[in-house]
Amino acid sequence: MFAWVLAIFVVLAGVLAARTLPLEQYPHIVPPQISVSARYSGASAATVNDSVTQIVEQQMKGLDGLIYMSSTADSSGKSRTTLTFLPGTDTDVAQVQVQNALQGALSRLPQDVQNRGVSVTKGGQDNLVTWTFATDQHVSRVEVTDYLASNVMDVLSRVDGVGEISLYGNQHAMRIWLDPHKLAALAMMPSDVVSAIQTQNTQVSAGQLGQLPSVPGQDLNVPVQARGRFTDAAQFENIILRSGTDGMVVRLKDVARVELGADGYDVNSMLNGKVAGALGIVMADGANALDVATAVEAKIREMEPLFPYGLKADTAQDSIPFVKASLQEVLHTLGEAVPVVLAGTLGVLSLLGYSVNMLTMFALVLAIGLLVDDAIVVVENVERLMHEESLDAKAATEKSMDEISSALVGVGMVLSAVFVPMAFFPGSTGVIYRQFSVTLIAAMGFSVLVALTLSPAMCAQFLKARPHDKPAGGLFRAFNKGFDSLSERYGRTVNRLFAHGRIMFAAFLAVLAACTFLFAHLPTAFLPDEDQGFLTVDITLPVGATDKSVQKTVADLTQYFAKQPEIDSFLAITGNGGSQGNAAMFLKLKPWDERRRPDQSAAALETRYGKETGGRSGARIVVSQPPVVRGLGSGNGISFVIKDMNGAGYDKLVAAKDQFIEAAADSPYLRKVRAKNQDPRPQLVVDIDNDLAASMQIAPAAVNQLLNQALGGSYVNDFVDKGRVKRVYVQADAPYRMQPQDIGLWQVRNGAGEMIPLSAFSSVRWETAPPQLIRFNGSLAMDMQAGVQPGQSSGSAMKEVQNLMAKLPAGFGYEWTGASLQEQQAGSQAPALYALSVLFVFLCLAALYESWRIPFAVILAAGLGVLGALSATALRGLDNDVFFQVGLLTTVGLAAKNAILIVEFAMQLVRQGETPMQAAVAAARLRLRPIVMTSLAFGLGVLPLALGTGAGAGGRIAIGTAVLGGTAASTVLGLLFVPLFFVWIKRPAKTDKAV
Repeated sequence: MFAWVLAIFVVLAGVLAARTLPLEQYPHIVPPQISVSARYSGASAATVNDSVTQIVEQQMKGLDGLIYMSSTADSSGKSRTTLTFLPGTDTDVAQVQVQNALQGALSRLPQDVQNRGVSVTKGGQDNLVTWTFATDQHVSRVEVTDYLASNVMDVLSRVDGVGEISLYGNQHAMRIWLDPHKLAALAMMPSDVVSAIQTQNTQVSAGQLGQLPSVPGQDLNVPVQARGRFTDAAQFENIILRSGTDGMVVRLKDVARVELGADGYDVNSMLNGKVAGALGIVMADGANALDVATAVEAKIREMEPLFPYGLKADTAQDSIPFVKASLQEVLHTLGEAVPVVLAGTLGVLSLLGYSVNMLTMFALVLAIGLLVDDAIVVVENVERLMHEESLDAKAATEKSMDEISSALVGVGMVLSAVFVPMAFFPGSTGVIYRQFSVTLIAAMGFSVLVALTLSPAMCAQFLKARPHDKPAGGLFRAFNKGFDSLSERYGRTVNRLFAHGRIMFAAFLAVLAACTFLFAHLPTAFLPDEDQGFLTVDITLPVGATDKSVQKTVADLTQYFAKQPEIDSFLAITGNGGSQGNAAMFLKLKPWDERRRPDQSAAALETRYGKETGGRSGARIVVSQPPVVRGLGSGNGISFVIKDMNGAGYDKLVAAKDQFIEAAADSPYLRKVRAKNQDPRPQLVVDIDNDLAASMQIAPAAVNQLLNQALGGSYVNDFVDKGRVKRVYVQADAPYRMQPQDIGLWQVRNGAGEMIPLSAFSSVRWETAPPQLIRFNGSLAMDMQAGVQPGQSSGSAMKEVQNLMAKLPAGFGYEWTGASLQEQQAGSQAPALYALSVLFVFLCLAALYESWRIPFAVILAAGLGVLGALSATALRGLDNDVFFQVGLLTTVGLAAKNAILIVEFAMQLVRQGETPMQAAVAAARLRLRPIVMTSLAFGLGVLPLALGTGAGAGGRIAIGTAVLGGTAASTVLGLLFVPLFFVWIKRPAKTDKAV
């Protein structure tokens, strides 16, 4: 009764826990990130880098758990510094520390940057999901994006777990387009316009009439509303710039064109070639991806009936369907799970704050076989005693538990010991190990508990003794007879092997040598590639390309992708990153069940699309898959930075990058090697003759202000549009900033009130400069991305990068980033992990058997399973990745489990007076049936993983192949070698005689 009550209690606890466990693809293995963003309107990349980015970087000191810092400054005026912290860092604390450190930089930033504000957000730049809002109606793109900015972004930003929202487009802004000729005719400058706007478009606090203290008898108390912010273009047009005693009034419309335009004109988005707006949802660090995506979609669907212009919302880049489909595929294999153990494990996961993810699901699938094994061992031994010794169910159960309880405990201890070291490893790889190990250890603990309590109770209650005169009939009798015959032949085979001890020892040495060889030659990786249901296309036009050119290229690609049957929809975004010649496309593929052929997989489509679109319109077009783990890089393959360690300068850094790419072009390991930095392009430099300007009584500040306001565009203040506060900008009208000579048209007022053209004391010249500067840990850097040649692994590609970097000039180093950094750390941790796992197993066995020698009989069996795991993985062309490493450790535990079943019974027989050889043969023959049954049960349990297809198949295949191969080898070879190991360890073989 106690066993049943305990089981029911565990099941109820698990059911309650299952209702609260969150779902996600992976646990929080991406290192937490905090981003600092600012914008300096009109500034070049170099100006943003020197006056904003470096100022911010220099203050980022004393931050707990900081791993590295990367920054980007581009010619759109944007500056973004991303700080990456150790996994497990409290993002709230990290954000506060970054904000505190930033306070020391704010006063040193340009006034324009301070006016716009500097934001500090949790999370990086990788979108969890990109939503598109498209319409078939004839409406301007800015109307769509303004509606999104005004009515959708703020609502979504308040959804729990949303860290940041990127608008691919711009909201409305009041644009004051200046005419230099009209300004000069009135002896005015852009600064006069700015001053007038600031004084007249302002909010005035005028107080109240009758405000206390008031005069006696005051009966009136009302607020006074005076000047307020403007709300339309007509009000701005009538701003007074100058007035005279003769009644002459100069208004803003006399020197400028005023319109309700856009906050910016650089970024545009299109869905399937139609006008669209897009929002990129960046998840806050520590949030649950599925919960955030579900909540965002629910909020959008709630608002969608109210959208104007016939806008329809859809996702263009979304990893959530892949996560759901992957988890669903793994769930299909959980049908065999023992309810008590599964429920108990879910309860433990809930208590520890874990989630149901790919790792915990894999652990539960593997645990199925382990916990079914324990039940099989109990039932098989009870049934054997009932048959061989004619005991009733209760007596047989009691005797059976006396015989196998220590073996069950030993198996549980060993399997738990294998995974205990995994729970203590640091870093992102440690998070993967930890979730897996805790799940398996919990499952094993409940499995042993069930095997020692509920399984015996069920055996005693439900098993019925069969009279000897009524043996099993039909198929069962034939099976039993055949298996008994197999057991006898197996026993004789083991007995004969003792006579060939030297040959068997040599064979075991060959097994170890094969393991060593396969380990050395098995390609390495971090995680297997997955078909996530979408692809990205990076488009880079030649230096100097305009928006017209990139729009033509995008239109060409739009026609191509519209004809591809595997594509569901595609989003194009142009101008992102501050360059008119750059664009990106997100290809949303059709569901996996509509792409069943190998040539329709994401990897195959990446190759085909890349070949068929490469070089169109003279552009560099790169098609790639997204990173396996969201947030670890911007694409699959390997990622690293080339750093200028000694301050050699940007030009030499570019030369080093070019040398690396040229060397990598002929590499058998690397493909599509590229820098994510934008290529240098021509820029116009205005040289001011300060001496000549001074002789003309021209103040340097006036010149600087003129260039900033007229050419760069200056943010003045705010106005109110449809109840929303938006920005006001002053800038030269388009015809007066198209050609180099247009700069000379602008005039500055000197100390005598005279208007002097810029051409009188300045000159222009051309030079080449980068439109984007990237820094890594305080040094200028090239952000590199490289694909891996088909048939090669990322580990081999990383070694090739190391070799090529060694050939670069002195002073240029490299650092791994994203998934490549995690792979490098995982590879360095693997040997220690294996060693600690074996050590823990040995110590547990030594405590169980109270011997330092006997555990070796079990430990040696692990090499047999390792050979199977390595061989199966190599034969299928898979890599030595994190999933393989987890599967390998599982194989070690399984091999040890089978060995324990033989060694434990052999030890009992030795204590009863038999020789080690006799005991080994008898134990092997006696345990053959449960070993074969448990191995078959486990193998069939993981077979669906090894044969996985569809979403998430890469991870399932990796772990399933390793475990299935290890199970087969440890079962077949273990049955032959373990009896020999026992004899060799227990007593030298030369003193034994044949049985």
